[in-house]
Amino acid sequence: MTRRINAAGLSHVKQWEGLKTRAYRDVAGILTIGYGHTSAAGAPVVREGMKITEAEAEEILSRDLRKFEERVERFVKVPLTDNQFAVLVSFDFNTGKLDKSTLLKKLNKGDYDAVPVELMKWVHAGGKKVKGLVNRRAAEAGLWAKGEFVSSNTVEAKTKAPATDVAVVGGTGAAGAGATIGPVIPEIVDVVNGQQQELSSGDWTRIAIAAVIVGLTLYGIYRKVRA
Repeated sequence: MTRRINAAGLSHVKQWEGLKTRAYRDVAGILTIGYGHTSAAGAPVVREGMKITEAEAEEILSRDLRKFEERVERFVKVPLTDNQFAVLVSFDFNTGKLDKSTLLKKLNKGDYDAVPVELMKWVHAGGKKVKGLVNRRAAEAGLWAKGEFVSSNTVEAKTKAPATDVAVVGGTGAAGAGATIGPVIPEIVDVVNGQQQELSSGDWTRIAIAAVIVGLTLYGIYRKVRA
């Protein structure tokens, strides 16, 4: 019996494909419907103006994924966790190139750590680097390692609210110092936490200044406590 993609992997595919109940053209200009279904995947043939229901999209996706689940089982010769299996199904579903990839060659030699790096090479469509594919490959790399998701263009990942204050260290003087640090912590967190773009020089300057303020304030707390 063919191994099936797990719930985390299925959610991942849905997240990055996005549900479209009306036919549209993807970044490569190919007519697509549902969760990334194209005519090349089999029935139904996608036509301009075509519409389907969400239930039909679910059924089509399940059927489409079987081919890629079978391909992963056939081509991969090393053991895989459920999440790793799901990543390769998602990757092959998106590219159809698993069997021709350097990723597969390295993986079959037991080089599991090479997979995230190799995934990031598959980020082009129509000869151009596509941000959506960069984000998708990054999410697949995350799922390969630990099963976590990042935000996509269709689903925003839920994250815990960052801490916005520090513990008060004895006495009113320390409490006052804690109040000084409190507003600074979110400044660092907002710049660093959850960013998917490169930090600008201005961002790094803000981080450095905030870090100096925190350091000096903590040193002041230490001296007051020692006194």
